[in-house]
Amino acid sequence: MVPLAAPPAPAPLQRADPTGRDKEGARIRAMFGRVAGRYDLLNHLLSGHLDRLWRRRLARDLALPAGARVLDLCAGTGDQAIALHRRGYRVTAADFCLPMLALARPKFGRAAATPPVPLQADALALPFPDGQFDGATVSFGLRNVADLDRALGELARVLRPGGELGVLEFTVPALAPLKSLYLFYFRRLLPRLGGWLSGDPSAYTYLPESVLGFPQREGFVARLAAAGFEAGRWRTLSGGVLALYRARKT
Repeated sequence: MVPLAAPPAPAPLQRADPTGRDKEGARIRAMFGRVAGRYDLLNHLLSGHLDRLWRRRLARDLALPAGARVLDLCAGTGDQAIALHRRGYRVTAADFCLPMLALARPKFGRAAATPPVPLQADALALPFPDGQFDGATVSFGLRNVADLDRALGELARVLRPGGELGVLEFTVPALAPLKSLYLFYFRRLLPRLGGWLSGDPSAYTYLPESVLGFPQREGFVARLAAAGFEAGRWRTLSGGVLALYRARKT
């Protein structure tokens, strides 16, 4: 497989006219905009700094050749895109929240040759032609989209046939003792701690709600298959508190 040719050098930050087609999408975008300034700090603290390891694991497991074109969707402040860039991929980092991408830009500026390209874009209407990318990743973002199946369909559309998809998402551990501890942390401690540190309690009330409402393990693999992916599989990390999903565009 020969990756697609690199596009012309972009402006420092591109916009793609995100639609904000519904009130829920606008609410989520505004929420992430409010917490953007402390987002990285809170991610590191609330995960015990494991978030960096998880992102590196996803980048490594994508297993594409150097130079492959990879879309990092729901890219946020760019940490996953940087992990992908360090594997030698040509990365487009897309997110619908401009304040988050604005924080990614300095990180990309410090990257070596061919840094990630930040692009404001709606996951439900991606501004790319069919088959544009060799691979795609989403880290902790799909549970925030207004229409999961439509977002998966868009990911399938912009991947070439045989293109690889990798997704990181929180899950509820299956083992009873760890499950009870996890749910206590997620429902009781995390909203209070995150709300206090961020100054936005609603954002960290939303977080456990979004995780618990997202399809778990086999359920998400079934949604991938319905969207046009094959060879869907998953494995849990860190005792089952999150899953790394892999699938291939048919």
